[in-house]
Amino acid sequence: MSFLKKLKAKITDQTDSVTEKFKDGLSKTRHSFVGAMNELIKDYRKVDEDFFEELEEILISADVGVHTVLTLIDELKDEVKRRNIKDAKDIQPVISEKLAELLQKSDDETELKLKEDGLTIILFVGVNGVGKTTTIGKLAHKFKQEGKKVILAAGDTFRAGAIEQLEVWGERAGVDVIKQQSGSDPAAVMYDAVHSAKSKGADILLCDTAGRLQNKVNLMNELEKVKRVLTKEVPDAPHEVLLVLDATTGQNAMSQAKTFGKATDVSGIVLTKLDGTAKGGIVLAIRHELDIPVKLVGLGEGIDDLQAFQADQYVHGLFADVLEQAEEVAKE
Repeated sequence: MSFLKKLKAKITDQTDSVTEKFKDGLSKTRHSFVGAMNELIKDYRKVDEDFFEELEEILISADVGVHTVLTLIDELKDEVKRRNIKDAKDIQPVISEKLAELLQKSDDETELKLKEDGLTIILFVGVNGVGKTTTIGKLAHKFKQEGKKVILAAGDTFRAGAIEQLEVWGERAGVDVIKQQSGSDPAAVMYDAVHSAKSKGADILLCDTAGRLQNKVNLMNELEKVKRVLTKEVPDAPHEVLLVLDATTGQNAMSQAKTFGKATDVSGIVLTKLDGTAKGGIVLAIRHELDIPVKLVGLGEGIDDLQAFQADQYVHGLFADVLEQAEEVAKE
């Protein structure tokens, strides 16, 4: 338990509300994953090959990803041998430690890249139905609360109701939305949005795009056209290309991430609906197999439930019940 205790001590400096959001948002994954692991530990008094085979199945069913699981199991075997661990109950903190190591990246990679001076442009991509427009609205609210001037660009001119949906979020967040008629050229919308953002002295421009189906080459080409317009108007833009994925789709999200990673320079992942799945291990698969940082996670439906991803909070959220049980035992 030493690692989990250190982890809890480490996050005590962070706000209680963030810790609770991660704990609540990961409750389905935690109960499924840790519950299965507790049963495994009860069934096996010693750590042997059969134990590792069942642990492998538990991790795969949590959508950690086959390649990631194989790497993790190999590392666990080495660590068990190095520490001479015999009892199955002693492996739990080692698992949490290895999960944290897989996720650990510098703040430069996991934090959004925002310009200190001038306009920051963030482009959002992803298929329909993943929560892209909702994410933009929530992020606009977050930036507005931080005192930044934000403008939204309604670049999804294809999906019926997309512009109106973004306008609703614009009203909720109290920010302007730059739009054209449905069916307009998305690149033209971006051109107008950049000029409007510049003239109004905006700090951040959040750009919505149509949901791209991986097999639609013309839509991918359109996305490249949008990027070219942004770069022409602001040479180092877009400063972030965020791929929005639905955590509840599991390995399908991995497939989308691989396709978009080839089509455009994705700089980060936004993982939505993490609270709605018992397979939150997808975070580990994305981090390890794609080497793309998860930068934001959706931990609920509220406007304040979009959180910056923090590896320590994620691991603590997964093992919160284990730590609380240990603390209760210690009190007795």
